[in-house]
Amino acid sequence: MKIFVLIIFILTYAAIIAFPNRKPLIAGISAALCAGGCLIFGKIDFSELFYSVDFNVVLMLVGIMLTVSAFSYSETPEFIADRLIAKVPNALVAVVLLSVLSGVISAFIDNVATVLMLAPIGIAVALKTNLSPIPVIISIAVSSNLQGAATLVGDTTSIMLGSFADMSFSDFFFLDGKFSIFWAVELGALLTIPVIMFIFRKNRQKLSFAPSGVKIKSIVPTVLLTANILTLIAVSFIPAGDKPAITNGLICIIFAALALVFTAVKYRRAGVFGCVKDVDFSTVFFLIFLFIIISTVEKVGIISDISDLFKKLGGKNVFLLYTVIVFGSVMFSAFIDNIPYVATMLPVIKLLSASLPAVSPYLLYFGLLCGATLGGNLTPFGASANVVGIGILNKSGYKVKNSDFFKIGVPFTLVAVLGGYAFCWLVWGM
Repeated sequence: MKIFVLIIFILTYAAIIAFPNRKPLIAGISAALCAGGCLIFGKIDFSELFYSVDFNVVLMLVGIMLTVSAFSYSETPEFIADRLIAKVPNALVAVVLLSVLSGVISAFIDNVATVLMLAPIGIAVALKTNLSPIPVIISIAVSSNLQGAATLVGDTTSIMLGSFADMSFSDFFFLDGKFSIFWAVELGALLTIPVIMFIFRKNRQKLSFAPSGVKIKSIVPTVLLTANILTLIAVSFIPAGDKPAITNGLICIIFAALALVFTAVKYRRAGVFGCVKDVDFSTVFFLIFLFIIISTVEKVGIISDISDLFKKLGGKNVFLLYTVIVFGSVMFSAFIDNIPYVATMLPVIKLLSASLPAVSPYLLYFGLLCGATLGGNLTPFGASANVVGIGILNKSGYKVKNSDFFKIGVPFTLVAVLGGYAFCWLVWGM
């Protein structure tokens, strides 16, 4: 059974790379094959299959898409784009500012939500400066995914680490009198700015931009979107055991419902249909199918085998073990969802650090988080933020080639990982 699932898993990602515009169909067929095999051979039952889908992420994704659609319908992104372009000397600076803003927001808000919020602004800026929206949105997406590991509330993997290692919000900034993971991520983010500047180096021409005169139709969608963000931040400080697992998803759905009610009142039926039409259901179903695939991969023991591999490769050499964890995590997370991977690796690292009492376990924990989170930027499907960003571009009529993503994702990942890797070793490994 393990060999069957492994073959399906490898073929799935090979097919996704070969046929990026058919991702939902490929993932759906693969999920059916993997789940069917596990159900037949008793490796998983239907209830496990159902709960393998992270409905919190699904609800949040749909909810944010609806709210952002209402936000876009109010023409606020175009208004912001006008003001942004009017204050910067060229398109290069505009893209750098959007990428930095994406990183800052995603340090406190889910990466997917960040991309959904900034993508309309990025597309508007690109169109108003004669740039292709493709590299702009990719830059926003990879920047968002990078800084999700900076704080306790920025990413699911950070929340998992905080819970497992009993780390508080402040521990992500300073821990045991040392600089913590936040500073490693920020160093990586700082190093990516020259990468973005190099990629957009030819867009230094001064902008002769005539404002379109667009005006915000209503401030209500902006208020709802802002309130959604602030509510997500507020509930992130509530311990996981004291709130439902789908809290974030319910919050986003509630604000989406309010946005739809407002849209129905102000713009009637056409506005509501427009918002619903903007929801990228192909991306939603693709993520659902991925959850099922990864669950079956985990159930048959493939992820556990990957974890055991680290033990054999690292041995007792701390630097080698740390290096293997970081760069092994980068490679695995480029193809495997980092949530089940991190969930599997955390107890493994706890055992490894127990066998090396002279070494702080946080060296290996932070190495895991850096590699697993930043590694998702290596491929178009390695992180949900990338999947959603590309989905938005496809929805807007722009076909993204894998080469379009690799031109940004590969150098971006390498400099960010190397920066975080060196920082954590110098602070926690020396």
